[in-house]
Amino acid sequence: MRVGLVLGEVWNGLRRNLSVVISVILVTFVSLTFVGTAILMQLQVQQMKTFWYDRAQVAVYLCTEFDQSATCSGEDVSEEQIAAVEDALNSDVLAPYIDDYFFVDHEQAYEEFTEQFAGNPIVDITRAEQLNQTYWLKLDDPSESAIIQETFAGIPGVQSVSDQRSLLDRIFLFLGVASYTAVTIAGLMLVAAMLLISTTIRLSAFSRRREIGIMRLVGASNRFIQTPFVLEGVIAALVGAVLAGAASVGIVKFFVQDFLVAEVPFTSYITVEQSLVVPPILVLVGVVLSGIAAKIAITRYLRV
Repeated sequence: MRVGLVLGEVWNGLRRNLSVVISVILVTFVSLTFVGTAILMQLQVQQMKTFWYDRAQVAVYLCTEFDQSATCSGEDVSEEQIAAVEDALNSDVLAPYIDDYFFVDHEQAYEEFTEQFAGNPIVDITRAEQLNQTYWLKLDDPSESAIIQETFAGIPGVQSVSDQRSLLDRIFLFLGVASYTAVTIAGLMLVAAMLLISTTIRLSAFSRRREIGIMRLVGASNRFIQTPFVLEGVIAALVGAVLAGAASVGIVKFFVQDFLVAEVPFTSYITVEQSLVVPPILVLVGVVLSGIAAKIAITRYLRV
């Protein structure tokens, strides 16, 4: 197969259908950018899960004089009840599961509350006695929080047991849904890109139908005829994929690292180095799908 002749045919095809080729590049760029964003979101969610789940704590909230429940009788938790909770935490049953714990009394809770809601009018109407005294537990394995909840369920003086993982799960569920939504949109746009590539190849083949006829008359194989058209689709998609890969890395560099890290620093974010895994994936997806679409289109055209 003469490489120079094939490349010349590819160049002629790209030049003759420049506006359509640009459309293919743009559609591929947008669709693969959605794919890249979805991959980045999944990487970010996994990194945040690792960061926060390792720091997730279980809170054992004690009764206040404002609580009315089966375990709280409208009185602040007594010293005896506090001692009973601490004894349970140090018992042979729970000690193997607890890495560390600390106690927050009314005054400490109020100090943290005022720092968290500084400037909010709610601080002026809140008293220290209204805030729960709490045991904060760090578990060796955060997934085993159920044993803490079972131990203190129904214990006098304990208002409730809260696992921070349950709150985190809701956040990560929302982020997961957002990333899957991006994947769905990306999938639809990839279908549109493949259809556009197919149309481009058929238009290119139609505009060169006389050349194709001559090549058939002189005995050119179908492979020789098809190769330039397939390469046209692959090249157009490759340009779009490279642009999408650059956009994905740019999102991490300028939005995540330069903005989020500075404005919301209290978590773990993916780095530019980690995002470099995305461009090769996008290039592979773009090249493979465009090659398949172009091959199918030119094969069907030549059969007509």
